[in-house]
Amino acid sequence: MLGKILFRYLKRYKWLLLGVLVFQFGSAFAALYLPRLNADIINKGVANADTAFIWSHGGLMLAVSLGQIVASIIATYFAARAAMSLGRDIRADVFARVSGFSEREVSQFGAGSLITRNTNDVQQVQMLAMMGSTMFITAPLLAIGGIIMALQTSLQLSWLIAISVPVLLIVAGIIIGRMVPLFRSYQGKLDNVNRIMREQLTGVRVVRAFVRERIEEERFRGANTDIMVVGRNVGSLFVLLFPLFMLILNVTIVGVIWFGGIDVNNGTVEVGTLFAFMQYIGQIMMGIIMSSFMAMMIPRAAVSAERVGEVLDAEQSMTRPVDGVTRFPTPGSVAFDDVSFTYPGAESPVLHGISFAAEPGETVAIVGSTGAGKTTLVSLIPRLFDVTGGKTAVGGIDVREADVDALWKTIGLVPQRPFLFTGTIASNLRYGREEATDEELWAALEIAQAKDFVSEMPLGLDAPISQGGTNVSGGQRQRLAIARAIVHQPEILVFDDSFSALDLTTDARLRQALWRNLPHVTKIVVAQRVSTITDADRIVVLEGGTMVGVGTHEQLLAHNDTYREIVESQLGVDA
Repeated sequence: MLGKILFRYLKRYKWLLLGVLVFQFGSAFAALYLPRLNADIINKGVANADTAFIWSHGGLMLAVSLGQIVASIIATYFAARAAMSLGRDIRADVFARVSGFSEREVSQFGAGSLITRNTNDVQQVQMLAMMGSTMFITAPLLAIGGIIMALQTSLQLSWLIAISVPVLLIVAGIIIGRMVPLFRSYQGKLDNVNRIMREQLTGVRVVRAFVRERIEEERFRGANTDIMVVGRNVGSLFVLLFPLFMLILNVTIVGVIWFGGIDVNNGTVEVGTLFAFMQYIGQIMMGIIMSSFMAMMIPRAAVSAERVGEVLDAEQSMTRPVDGVTRFPTPGSVAFDDVSFTYPGAESPVLHGISFAAEPGETVAIVGSTGAGKTTLVSLIPRLFDVTGGKTAVGGIDVREADVDALWKTIGLVPQRPFLFTGTIASNLRYGREEATDEELWAALEIAQAKDFVSEMPLGLDAPISQGGTNVSGGQRQRLAIARAIVHQPEILVFDDSFSALDLTTDARLRQALWRNLPHVTKIVVAQRVSTITDADRIVVLEGGTMVGVGTHEQLLAHNDTYREIVESQLGVDA
């Protein structure tokens, strides 16, 4: 999966990678050439007191060193450009993919995990691309080139390389092998920390209401300790790895000095050659250390790439039709034809045998006890879920055959838990139609009974809104969400228990304004309060996922026991 993702995205930046290859090759070549120049200066210049030779070759060494620096800088710049672009593209694709998920896929992965995959996991792949494009060329060239140059420099000392290099590789293999499962565990622990943190932030009022702060702190401390232990184990291996590398390197250098000194004393090796051999030993070791560092990064990046790939390759339960219908024969109509729906993994369907229709301009209410399937039913209209049986039609077209953008354009949804985005009141109202004028915004606010409190704010439409709308009350948040749906100018308005936070007077005024100002718009209303739906053209009664009645308020009150029980249970509230 790691190779697949890297190839899929990095091939877009092949020219940058070619530049990295060229300049890294030049940098490595310069690094391998410098010890040879150093040996010549010592053996020929210093030994013979040839000042001219020292100056000329010293100048050449300086030029080669500067060239190496410039080549490394340019290669790193190209690598950074390619890696950052790769991270940007993966994050954009993951976001686009998640944006197309139905609630089924979001629940399957978990919101916290999806956030981690699009941040930390992408960062791991991006870091590997950055380090890999620089080290992947330099490390093998330094290691292999260093061995070749060392052998050419002194065959008598080459047996030291034959001992030190395998020992170094064995140590690296053992430690890296232990790191792989730890990296996989670390990402799972990180998911858990993000999930708990997100739950505590979104449910902070519930936590405080039930005085659960200490228990939640303990829960977070447990998850935090788990990730700390895994991170500590990884860190311990890192701490162990580099001292071992340096120990092997230093022992090898001591061996070179010891045995090389004997050869120098015997006159079989020159002093400059001994220094060059030590430099090549250092380069060989550096190449292996860099390769080992890459090998340590690859497992963690592979785990992250696998997690990102799961999102990118996830089968979507809601598929977009290739040639979706964009024109609806009967705009504003909604029809359920023997609809059934079962959640994944559920033993029994949530809805079954639902059949009714709403004609353009009608108001159809849906009532029922808690768990009757009301929210699930209206979620099928904008295709937040796909039916598992039967057919849901909007505008005379099966929603599965309609172009998704065209479908959503005809529907204004006010969810059970209205959500406002960080910005201003105006930016939230224009969320569905950016070209809406201020006059249209005020008109929508007036219908939604929100004009008074918005006009009382010092900045009016430009008043700031915090994330989730936490700086306004629940009733104000509901009315702003209703106004946003009205600004969208849909043909169908779906209210999923959207009046629950309003007092009876405001509820009545809002409904009257909706019916009066939007008579042509079809209204699907899920409600708990009977007073909200008594004037609906048709009321659908659900019980246990089955439609047990349909008719007007008076008809159901006279002939439907379930509806009569709901009304009687609210007599004290609605009177």
